[in-house]
Amino acid sequence: MSKALKVFVCSLLLLVVVLVPACRPKKAVTVVPTNTETTNTSSIPTMTTTQAPTTTIATNTDFVQTDTQPAVTSTPLPTDIEELNRVAQSRGYIQDAFFGFDEATLPADAQTALGNSAEWLKSHGQYNLLIEGHCDERGTEQYNLALGDRRANTAKEYLMTLGIDGSRIRTVSYGEERPFDNGHDESAWAKNRRAHLVLVGR
Repeated sequence: MSKALKVFVCSLLLLVVVLVPACRPKKAVTVVPTNTETTNTSSIPTMTTTQAPTTTIATNTDFVQTDTQPAVTSTPLPTDIEELNRVAQSRGYIQDAFFGFDEATLPADAQTALGNSAEWLKSHGQYNLLIEGHCDERGTEQYNLALGDRRANTAKEYLMTLGIDGSRIRTVSYGEERPFDNGHDESAWAKNRRAHLVLVGR
């Protein structure tokens, strides 16, 4: 056998050895259906429940408690009677009653002012009251003194109907002698027609 033929035969055998296994048909894989109803559940791991760890939540003190009432602080009243009257007038604890021209009857706004004053006086029984009757400059001095007296007493009687003991109230008339406004027009006169309330000690 020639050398060329030997090489050819060896090459052919090598080719057969390599190609034949690659061309063999693959085995069919058969799938066997399983019956889910008869599955053995013993192989399924059981779930175990573990208790969640308990945590303690600290109370937050940054927030306002809704079940507590806000503290009400009251400003102490001055012990000096003049300062007390300034404070009481400026804060509206006691309010003057204003009248119409040549009138001694209480208009609605004067009744409201005296009503507010009566409420404060009821809760502050340590004070008595002086009511000053005032008039504007029109009319004679005698007439205005009498008109001022009627105004002061009208205010006193109204406060008594609101529950203020009459023994706590004194009256005086200054007529036109002590004006609150020294002007000579209706604006000034309206300020001077009043029953002026002054707190006094008992």
